[in-house]
Amino acid sequence: MWRALRSRNYRLFFEGQSISLIGTWMTRVATSWLVYRLTNSAFLLGLTSFASQIPILFLAPFAGVWVDRWNRHRTLVVTQILSMLESFALAALALSHRITVLEIILLVLFQGCVNAFDMPARQAFVVQMIESREDLGNAIALNSSMVNGARLIGPATAGIIIAAVGEGYCFLIDGVSYIAVIASLLAMRVPTRTAKRHDTLIAAELREGWRYVRDSDPIRSVLMFLVLISLVGMPYTTLMPIFARSILGGGAHTLGFLMAAVGLGALSGAVTLAMRPSVLGLGRIIVISASLFGVGLIGLGISRELWLSLVAVAVAGFGMMRHMASTNTILQTIVEEDKRGRVMAYYSMAMQGLAPFGSLAAGTLAARFGAPWTVISGGALCLAGAAVFTIHLPQMRRVMRPIYRELGILPPLPATPET
Repeated sequence: MWRALRSRNYRLFFEGQSISLIGTWMTRVATSWLVYRLTNSAFLLGLTSFASQIPILFLAPFAGVWVDRWNRHRTLVVTQILSMLESFALAALALSHRITVLEIILLVLFQGCVNAFDMPARQAFVVQMIESREDLGNAIALNSSMVNGARLIGPATAGIIIAAVGEGYCFLIDGVSYIAVIASLLAMRVPTRTAKRHDTLIAAELREGWRYVRDSDPIRSVLMFLVLISLVGMPYTTLMPIFARSILGGGAHTLGFLMAAVGLGALSGAVTLAMRPSVLGLGRIIVISASLFGVGLIGLGISRELWLSLVAVAVAGFGMMRHMASTNTILQTIVEEDKRGRVMAYYSMAMQGLAPFGSLAAGTLAARFGAPWTVISGGALCLAGAAVFTIHLPQMRRVMRPIYRELGILPPLPATPET
C-alpha cells in the first residue's frame, strides 16, 4: 500500500502536504460557517463557493499549457506561498472582527486563481516525484488518502476551534501549516529537465490539447462523467451548514462531525484503491463508486437524525473519492507525457471548474425548494449518469486495451501464425 513512499521526493511531498491539508480543510469549514453565520443565506453560501472555483473554469486551459512549458516544481512553490498569504489575510481580517462577506468572496476568488495553476501542476508533478512508473496508481491513491485523512481531522478540529475561539484562528493555523509543504518542496532533489522549445502560439497548444481530449474516447468519457458528478453531486458540501444547523438543529461542532464523516468515508475509499495492484478494472469501480455517491446523497436528503446523516455522508464520501481517484488514475496512465499538463487542467476543470455553477444552482434551489430536495435530486442524477456510463464502458475498454498492452499493463497478444 505504501510503495510510492519509496521515492524520496514523493515521501517529502506526502509528509508536508499531510500537515498543510489539515489547515486547508479547517479553512474550508471555517469559511462556510462564517458566511452562514454572518448572512444566514443559502444563496450567499453558494455564491462564495462559486467565487472560489470559477477561476479554474476560465484559467485552467491556459494554466495547462503553461504547466507543460514551465518548471512544475517551481510553480508549486509559488502557488503554495500565495495560498499561505491568502490564509493569513483571512486570519487578520477575522481576528480584528472587521471581516465582511465581500472581503471573504474576494479572497476566495484570489485563491481560486491560484488553484487554477496549482491543481494541474500538482497532478502533473506526481509523475516526476515517483521513481518507478508502476507506483503511479499507488501514488495517486495515497494522494487521495492524504487529502481525506486531512478531511477527517481538519473539519472536526475546526468545529471545536470555531466553537471555542472563532473562525479566525482556523485561518491562522492554516497559514502556518503551509510552511510544512513549502519546506518539503524546497528539500526535494528534482532532476533538471531540458526545457523544450515552444515556438507555437499558446492558442495553437490550446487547440492541440482540446483535440487530444475530444478525440480520445476514454479521456472524453471519464471527464464528461466527472463533469456531471461535479455539477449535480459535489455541491452538497456547500449546503452542509444548512443540514448541520437548520435540518439537524446543531452548531459548528455538528458541521465538523458531518465533514469528518465525509472524510472518513473518503479515506476508506482511497485506502482500498491504494491496495489495488493494478489499474485494471477501474472503469467498473467508477460506475460502482458513482452509484454509492448517489445513494449517499439521497440518504442525506431523507435523514433527519444525526447518526443516519453521518452514515449517509460517509457513504457519499467513499463513493465520491473512489470515483475521482479512479478517474485521475486512468487519465494519468494513458495520457501522453507532453500533454499531461493540459489534460490534467481539463481534469481540474471537470472536478472544480464547473462545480461553481453547481454550487450556485444548489444554493438557489435550496433557497426555493429546501436543501434536502436539492441533494436528493443530485443523487438521483448521479445514479442516472452511472447507468449511461455502464452502457458505454465496453467501447472504452476496446480503446484502452491496446494502450495498456503498449505500457505493459496487459500482456501482448499472441503472435498470429503465418499462413
